[in-house]
Amino acid sequence: MPEESILWYKEPANSRIWTEALPIGNGRMGAMVFGGTKSERIQINEDSIWSEGFRERVNPFAKKELGNIRTLIKEKKIKEAENLIRYAFYGTPESMCSYQTLGDMNFSFHNITAEINDYKRSLCLEEAIAYTSFSAEGYQYNWEVFASAPSDLISIKLSTQNPEGICFDVRIVRGRSCIESGLLPNDSGLKGVYLHGRNGDEEGISFHWLLSAENTGGEIEVMGEYLIFRNVKEAVLYTTALSSFRSKNTFKDCIKILEKAGKKTYSQIRSEHILDYKTLESRVSFSLGESMDNVLPTDERLLKFKKRETEGETVQDTDLGLIVLYFRYGRYLLISCSRPGTLPANLQGIWCGEYMPPWGSKYTININIEMNYWLAEICNLSECHLPLFDHLWRMYPRGKEIADKMYGARGFVAHHNTDIWGDCAPHGNWISGTAWVFGAAWLCLHIWDHYEYTLDKKFLSDHFDLIKNACLFFVDHLIENVEGYLVVSPSMSPENAYILPDGKTGTLVEGCTMDGQILSELFKAFECACSILDRDADLALKINGMREKLPHINIGKNGSVMEWLNEKEEAEPGHRHMSHLFALFPGSLVSRESTPELAKAAQRTLELRLSSGGGHTGWSRAWIINFWARLGNGKEAYKHLIELLCHSTLPNLFDDHPPFQIDGNFGGTAGIANMLLHSSENTIHLLKALPDEWMNGSVKGFCAKGGLVLDFSWEKGLLVKLHVTANHDYSGILIYNDEKKQIDLLKNESLIIL
Repeated sequence: MPEESILWYKEPANSRIWTEALPIGNGRMGAMVFGGTKSERIQINEDSIWSEGFRERVNPFAKKELGNIRTLIKEKKIKEAENLIRYAFYGTPESMCSYQTLGDMNFSFHNITAEINDYKRSLCLEEAIAYTSFSAEGYQYNWEVFASAPSDLISIKLSTQNPEGICFDVRIVRGRSCIESGLLPNDSGLKGVYLHGRNGDEEGISFHWLLSAENTGGEIEVMGEYLIFRNVKEAVLYTTALSSFRSKNTFKDCIKILEKAGKKTYSQIRSEHILDYKTLESRVSFSLGESMDNVLPTDERLLKFKKRETEGETVQDTDLGLIVLYFRYGRYLLISCSRPGTLPANLQGIWCGEYMPPWGSKYTININIEMNYWLAEICNLSECHLPLFDHLWRMYPRGKEIADKMYGARGFVAHHNTDIWGDCAPHGNWISGTAWVFGAAWLCLHIWDHYEYTLDKKFLSDHFDLIKNACLFFVDHLIENVEGYLVVSPSMSPENAYILPDGKTGTLVEGCTMDGQILSELFKAFECACSILDRDADLALKINGMREKLPHINIGKNGSVMEWLNEKEEAEPGHRHMSHLFALFPGSLVSRESTPELAKAAQRTLELRLSSGGGHTGWSRAWIINFWARLGNGKEAYKHLIELLCHSTLPNLFDDHPPFQIDGNFGGTAGIANMLLHSSENTIHLLKALPDEWMNGSVKGFCAKGGLVLDFSWEKGLLVKLHVTANHDYSGILIYNDEKKQIDLLKNESLIIL
């Protein structure tokens, strides 16, 4: 087993501290495994268990009051405009539904009463299996848990060398919204129990959750809500769940899943799971050399890492392997929570232990869900990106309705949140975020990003209307300001505020810096798509003209990028959002090579924001890593990667916002990749932000725009080996070791350089 492929611990997770458990998932179902010995908790998720059904929430006063709000903003009556926004724009009701836990599997072991020895729990990233092993009275016990995508279930195997076997019981438990529970029917041939529940009214989500078991030795009895095992040498349990979101007959379809599993051996199901998982996981490898600390449990290793950083010692000299493990874990998490046909990764991926999680564990689309997918293409997990595009189609009809009813516009629009139903109405009552209108626009840029990496014209054609209609909304919604620029009004810089002349804080403006940056990228993507697909030439021409009238990126008196179109004093100079640097990353309008003055201003922006306490949340720190990587500053990118690990990483390596929020994991993983490879339409830059601490290393399987796959290694900071494979015809510039090289490849052709 490669040395950086295992998270492991000497003690069980505390059953009350959810973020000590280890995550598994198959995209649709997930679990947190605590690794208990005398009792065990396995918390279960199914991606479509949300709190209620879709509700129409459009405020009927929005369209009527839009003009009045714009007038108030133009007249600098910001507080009056904000009040009117609250009354006329906030959703009715204001909130969307929330993602929820499915419930817990609770195990009680009756004949494991002696002292526990030789304990170890682990998560193998090579196999996507969670293991627990220990001994009691000299006998070995082994638990293993995995979530199988091919079999569409979660599997648990318990075994022992104790000649008396294991005596235990298990039940599935959900603390609310249960309608009934009972035994699986005899004619199914399955020994097990089920739970049936419903969230919300008849329009909400109903679901079934089933648990079945097989045994070697001993016996199984089903009684009440319990499966009771007596003296079994080996127990295999399968659990699955389905909701009415996907299934018209959830109970029957769950039975089919378990019956299909029953026709195979456990070993077959396990082997199929590993093979399926490794088709994605094994595409990429990453090494920074040997690590001395991989013999330590992961929690101790992380604490040692943090202690060194606090005491000013050089972390990099002894545990670069923890960074490799963190990177590999990020890819593991995306594979485990976002597979074709599933819902996209939400604020917690797929893992949620609560009925009322922070921020509803929804899809927050003013940075967070986009960040979840920054690693997908470059890290060779393009298929894992697909659920996001499926969800855009769920949003599309809702967004068209919102565009019409709220703004009197064509196209489709989404605000700063969405949910399982694709709700696009404003969510919440936060004046600095609720009425932001760029959610759909930003998400549609992921369509273009996927195309740039894959050059899949069919995919682009299939999703063209999403990009087109995201543009159409702004064709109708943009207005011309006094300087002649096309701007959005009302607008705001996400979740930030500025100081008004009277000392109070304001949020609303005519146009923000981020607005023009997103629209420049969106309009350009649409124009390119029209050219590639030979479609909508007239609209593309109109969009091009509008793009020329978008506001420029301006530099303020202090040398930083202005967050608003005019100079304003920030209410929070250390704010976690850095929206005005969108053009640097994930956008492409700002770079050292093409816009050196703006790149310098972006650097100054980062310096000022950080000197005032910025980067204090996990996802914000992850964004900072990517900013510095794009600027080619390996020293700063590495510094903030260390900060992410030391101050925003939990014992199970989950990102700590706080609380847990998975975007920091995904953003951090993307940051590592972007430090090593940056690509544009026809340029690839290797080791652009390589820190001094990573003098030697290797990568296999990174992807570049234009359909390239790259394997490369470096020594003493210089590239020494490169193998490039083209999935499409390619012509472009390769930059490495301060050299530029023209490369021209035909489809399926490979090239070895150095």
